[in-house]
Amino acid sequence: MLGKTANGLYWMYRYLERAENTSRLVETGQRIALTRLGSTENEWRSVMESAAMLPGYEAANGEVTKDTAIDWMLRATDNPSSVMSSIASARHNARLVRTALTGEVWNAVNGAYMRARTLLARKVNERDLPGILGEIRQGTALVRGATHGTMLRNDIYDFARIGTFLERGDNTARILDVKYYVLLPSVRSVGSAVDNVQWETILRSVSARGGFRMEYGSTLDPRDIAQFLILDRRMPRSLAFCTRKLRDNLGYLDNDYGTRAESYLKADHIERSYLSHDIDAVFDFGLHQFIQKVVGLYAELGAQIERDYRFYE
Repeated sequence: MLGKTANGLYWMYRYLERAENTSRLVETGQRIALTRLGSTENEWRSVMESAAMLPGYEAANGEVTKDTAIDWMLRATDNPSSVMSSIASARHNARLVRTALTGEVWNAVNGAYMRARTLLARKVNERDLPGILGEIRQGTALVRGATHGTMLRNDIYDFARIGTFLERGDNTARILDVKYYVLLPSVRSVGSAVDNVQWETILRSVSARGGFRMEYGSTLDPRDIAQFLILDRRMPRSLAFCTRKLRDNLGYLDNDYGTRAESYLKADHIERSYLSHDIDAVFDFGLHQFIQKVVGLYAELGAQIERDYRFYE
């Protein structure tokens, strides 16, 4: 299966994952802002920068404020990566590939869209924000559940997984970068109560707090957190886990089609060259520089997938 159908499936699942991840970024920004005193403009600027939304926001709104930033990330129709825009785009792509989906998957996508449209029909106040973000994530989780429970493990399923894990890996990298590079206010804050609260917030934002405590206990050591979110192959939102799934599903496509696509080789290169070392090597490289490198490699991989499987022919 090449061309438009592969394209529609890939982007449907990328958009669903993006909607969930954007809601996680909003929650991350909100929690981190609560640990600061005074203006939170820099925090929301940083969050939007990490999500590549800042230029569009500034062009449309100018000055950054908390309420306007949250509305831009959640509801803005002229922001193609807002939660509402992403879910609408996922539903549009699902309609284009309707015959490739089971009825359960289509109903879950349509239900997530209808619920999001109701939840985001008006500006969200701060009191209601946690509940609305949770409902949005529940909607995307239902699509994943329907996918895993009803879809054949064929090339259709592989493109769904590839879209999911490329978007997810990119997002985990961006959330980690928000904390480590942009939001840490000063060297004096390292190891402080504020620093620990922010690290816990990062774990919560990728649903990793429980798993981290099982593995490392209650001590929030930044090196351990970086190890967990970058290199731990058991953690389903780590860079290593996402990249391994990308490589595996690209490999399944190669087996189905009797090829060895360049995109598989790129995924294998990311895993072998960047995610098969220990955390000391990552810190020696520079954590921010490492994250930016991986984000760039994910972008190259996405472009290569589009070429290999002729998305626009």
